[in-house]
Amino acid sequence: MEKIKIKKYITLVVLLCLIFVGCNTKMHEEHSHTAEPCPEKEVKSASEIKKELTEKGFQIFDYVDDKTGDTIIMQQYFMAYLKRGPNRSQSKEVADSLQTLHLAHLGRMYEEGFADISGPFGDDQDVRGITIYNVPTMKMADSLANLDPMVKSGRLMIEIRPWWAGKGFPLR
Repeated sequence: MEKIKIKKYITLVVLLCLIFVGCNTKMHEEHSHTAEPCPEKEVKSASEIKKELTEKGFQIFDYVDDKTGDTIIMQQYFMAYLKRGPNRSQSKEVADSLQTLHLAHLGRMYEEGFADISGPFGDDQDVRGITIYNVPTMKMADSLANLDPMVKSGRLMIEIRPWWAGKGFPLR
């Protein structure tokens, strides 16, 4: 049963990752079936991005890449470790329902822009997965993570840690 839950969780993660890929090309459905670039998004300057982030309360700093000389805006995110909780005695039906609600919660966090990525670990250890919250404070990340029905039920518990990454850098 644990493998089925992991497969469901992985399916959600894959779907979320596909959303991240975004729009690089769009198939022209008329006669030619050629690839056509997606409309360009408005590009903000580094100073506009920094101003917007600091006004929202985010912690940032500049990092200069020694190799390229590029200045990278480093932003503080919050990584929530979802750990095996003390209450794991639910029936299969309750556990399955909690898993469905858990996945819906993570999807909502992503859709509303609070979380950038979530996913399970591929082993059966106490740390079950992570969510990276893109919010200005640890208190906010902790509050959002604790809204998860799995956490509320005690099936999972949360540990939040600050984490720094380059703003706008994609996974590869």
